[in-house]
Amino acid sequence: MVKVGIVGIGFMGMMHYLGYQQVRGAKVAAISTRDRKKLAGDWRGIQGNFGPPGEKMDLGDIKGYADWQELIADPTIDLVDVCLPPALHEELTIAALAAGKHVLVEKPLALDSAAGKRMSKAAQRAGKLLMVAHVLPFFPEFAFARQCISGGKYGRMLGGHFTRIISEPSWIPGFFDPRTVGGPVIDLHIHDAHFIRLTCGMPESVFSTGRLRDGMVEFFTSQFLYPDNALAVSATSGVLAQQGRSFRHAFEIYLEGATLSFDSCMLDGKAVTSTPLTLLGAKGKVTQPQPKAADAFAAELGEAMRAVATGRPSELLGDRLALDALVLCEKQIQSVKSRRVVRVGSGA
Repeated sequence: MVKVGIVGIGFMGMMHYLGYQQVRGAKVAAISTRDRKKLAGDWRGIQGNFGPPGEKMDLGDIKGYADWQELIADPTIDLVDVCLPPALHEELTIAALAAGKHVLVEKPLALDSAAGKRMSKAAQRAGKLLMVAHVLPFFPEFAFARQCISGGKYGRMLGGHFTRIISEPSWIPGFFDPRTVGGPVIDLHIHDAHFIRLTCGMPESVFSTGRLRDGMVEFFTSQFLYPDNALAVSATSGVLAQQGRSFRHAFEIYLEGATLSFDSCMLDGKAVTSTPLTLLGAKGKVTQPQPKAADAFAAELGEAMRAVATGRPSELLGDRLALDALVLCEKQIQSVKSRRVVRVGSGA
């Protein structure tokens, strides 16, 4: 049994708490938050742009710590699950690793790649796993797409376009502050940057155009340039004045023998899938695959538990992959601001 301590009880902390209830071999043994009401189980003030609202939780025998340092000092905790704002990831992660804990840190790994590299080195020194909770590959539609790309059944990938747009995230304090959350590229688009890096590899360079708000990239489109000129990959992401549609993510992936399409959003508070996962065959056949329904967060956390139990790093949750995604985001920001093609190097 892997005993988990969750640090930070906001929207993601709650989603992780709920996810662990579905994972065999995992037990939430402790939580840490400075909010006394949340320590007592009153999570009714929590909200996000998808998923359930917060409610009163029966925390039973789960330990509550107002200070995260007390949680990482708890000898019964095997893994520290970090769900604090990105600006706090580095200090807590390095301290938890030094205390002999495995760490799962909510994406992004850090606010910048320099901090991410320090975190990776700390994990190497400690001989512990550092995993980053990039949940997108565990959503059934994206998991199916990844299988199609890697499996080769429909030939090689020719390109794709990825979309991830939200309304003004008024429930996230400091969303546009580069010192706390990091804005739309680092906090939002990094999901797709990670998936693109996972499925297509690291591009040689990027060209991005977009709009700035107080020096932060607010909305943008990026073209990822690969050595293979036939591989055309792009993405659009950011914040728009569309309060009735709080969240949208979509993709079209082009393979030699088929096209995969998917488009889903939160519309007026309800989940709406305008294009269910659809496979367009080269000979005109249209099918709508039905991948096995799964709670993406539970699947993600189950993968982390397997890594801890076996001692084998996770391909999907690896810190080096997450670091590359962070580097890719930084290069896109640089491209928007400079209006030039920017070369990309590996984060590792």
